[in-house]
Amino acid sequence: MRAAVPDRLSDMLTRLKLTGIRDQLDGLLDEAGRQDLSLRETLVLLCEREIARKDERRIEMTLKLARFPFVRDLSGFDFAAQPSLDPKQVRELAGARWIPNGENVLLLGPPGVGKTHLAVGLGREAILAGHSVQFVRYLRARSLATCFTSARTMGVSSSCRPVSNSGCRLTTLVLEFD
Repeated sequence: MRAAVPDRLSDMLTRLKLTGIRDQLDGLLDEAGRQDLSLRETLVLLCEREIARKDERRIEMTLKLARFPFVRDLSGFDFAAQPSLDPKQVRELAGARWIPNGENVLLLGPPGVGKTHLAVGLGREAILAGHSVQFVRYLRARSLATCFTSARTMGVSSSCRPVSNSGCRLTTLVLEFD
């Protein structure tokens, strides 16, 4: 005897790793019915919700793996307290176009001016743009050579381009020196 259709469908969605659709199926089908969607439109709705859920989970996991020292974003940065910092330039950096170009960003200044806040905020924006990020704090006693050796070990060359033979897909390394 064949299993009930809802059980088979749930099993198939699980096997296809479409857990977002599986977990919300009844509600999504009800929504599609209320909106009088065609089959194609219903499939689009289901796929959009699955993609949104996968994106949420990817961002959540990547933020955990980044090991930021605290939760900060760029919207919480007080640009008025740092008048020498150009908000337009920070917004440009937040677009993360510098990452695929293999460019580096250095945040320099005395303690307490917001360098770590900006670094974490830019790292978060990079994650939202689909890049992987790793935050690493180094003490002054460590040399820059040690820093770049560690970066290479983590899968990033000194220019922040992924190292092909490492098997790691890390694209952005945030280094903080105390």
